[in-house]
Amino acid sequence: MALHALSTIDSVRTKVQVADMHFMEARSKLLELAAFLDRVERATGAPDYRIQGLQSALPLLLKDGTERVATILHHWSDPTINPADKAETKAASGVWSGIK
Repeated sequence: MALHALSTIDSVRTKVQVADMHFMEARSKLLELAAFLDRVERATGAPDYRIQGLQSALPLLLKDGTERVATILHHWSDPTINPADKAETKAASGVWSGIK
């Protein structure tokens, strides 16, 4: 189902109905993220840009509006205009490696 279609469906539901349907799943994912960040904090070694990408996106979750997903995906995207000569890695990492 398209993202727009989902937002249209949710706009006809009350906030309580949306919370009734999705709160426990969102709560679980938030706790999972907290546990992940705790594991990273206890680990040794150099910082990882993917962790920095996650941490830099957290304030975007608290902003008002209905475009948080698009905002975060844009935040994580490579802003360069010209394509790279070759790939830096074998697979996508989910976050642009140059993120600050």
